Amino acid sequence: METLEDTFTAFFERSEPKLRNALVAAYGVEVGTEAACDALAYGWEHWERVRGMSNPAGYLYRVGQSKSRRVRRRPPMPVVWRSNPTPWVEPELPEALARLSERQRVAIILVHSLGWTYAETAELLGTSIGTVEVHVQRGLKRLRRSLGVAL
Repeated sequence: METLEDTFTAFFERSEPKLRNALVAAYGVEVGTEAACDALAYGWEHWERVRGMSNPAGYLYRVGQSKSRRVRRRPPMPVVWRSNPTPWVEPELPEALARLSERQRVAIILVHSLGWTYAETAELLGTSIGTVEVHVQRGLKRLRRSLGVAL
């Protein structure tokens, strides 16, 4: 028979990287990592209730957003993840990303930087795939305009 600890451990192993990456994309490394830890601690404390939810990772993402409010005062500088240690990155990209709405920035980073599918992103953010697609499209349009990129 599986215990509460076993079910939480399995959930944690599956969801922690996604939850942390999404919150870091939204609030920067320091605040996002702390928010993910706070959200997962909350999840453990309330696991009996949380595990029965239709989207426990999405719920804990919202908890992480709430927990981060006490720390954040200004928009974060988003992190640019690198798969190759020396890729060229447009110097204006971090500032351009910071000017996007939180939802656009998170959607773009999860989909284009971390390679998540629209479905994975939508599930974690607790929204529809179509909404994620709109955030990505609008965010990319704003980035292109901000960076002077024409297609």
